[in-house]
Amino acid sequence: MSSIATTARGTTAAPVSVPEVYTIDRGHSEAAFQVRHLVTKVRGRFKEFSGTIRLDRTHPDRSSVEFSIDIASIDTAVPDRDAHLKSPDFFDVAKFPLLTFASSRIVPTGGDRYEVKGTLTMRGVRKEITLPVSFLGFARDPWGNEKAGFELETKLNRKDFGMVWNAALDTGGVILGDEVTVSINLETLREKAPSRD
Repeated sequence: MSSIATTARGTTAAPVSVPEVYTIDRGHSEAAFQVRHLVTKVRGRFKEFSGTIRLDRTHPDRSSVEFSIDIASIDTAVPDRDAHLKSPDFFDVAKFPLLTFASSRIVPTGGDRYEVKGTLTMRGVRKEITLPVSFLGFARDPWGNEKAGFELETKLNRKDFGMVWNAALDTGGVILGDEVTVSINLETLREKAPSRD
């Protein structure tokens, strides 16, 4: 698969100095997570999220990302569990309705892979993190819309963000793991350049 920079050499779609703006096509994207519960893993997703990628094809390191999740849209397929996750024991949605990420630096690491460094804010806690992002390529859909795809998987410790609730087991140990695996798959839509009429 060609990297963003390699792909750019075959196109004259946009001036080098003007980043292309892509927004998330939520109907073809996913923000999901999983965490250990006893002897298995519970999976969930967020149904409402948005974001903007300002993409410089020639110089990917000059690109930027902003992303946010509406925590109240959490869905683990169990309403009572979702309500608990929204409570002060976990996300405390009433006080902290959004999870946000804003990039500060993008580092190409070879091929279609990038380290996206930035600030993750969740439950009122700001933390500098590095996300391993893969670029999945450019495409044009049947209606002429330009698309770009990205995916990532990373692990976060929920306790780093103040989510310390747990329950002890009679046999020892606790019911819930601390490490959460986060996976995000994005199909993004290029915004049309404003008319110069």
